[in-house]
Amino acid sequence: MSHIEDLRAVIRRPHGVEAKYVESVHVKEVFQGKTVWEGIVEVFDLENHPTAKRIYAWAHDTDDKKKRHVTVLHVAPVDSPRSAVRAAIVQEFRSAEES
Repeated sequence: MSHIEDLRAVIRRPHGVEAKYVESVHVKEVFQGKTVWEGIVEVFDLENHPTAKRIYAWAHDTDDKKKRHVTVLHVAPVDSPRSAVRAAIVQEFRSAEES
């Protein structure tokens, strides 16, 4: 299974809709002069999703060498691959604080 097909399957499971690949966008997120995330965000159009027409997805390795998939719907305030990465970073930080 290709990287794009893998992400399409990841999107299909929770959202129950098909995703059509649009483009790959390089994102580098810097905070206080340090790179906090850098990678490729895949952009997909969604078919028949009730709240969003687009979704952003990527995968990265975790500390325990497992692959983690991230998906973020194109729903305000998320309106670009960069804002999707920012939203995911904030969510991950909040989740870590709650643990």
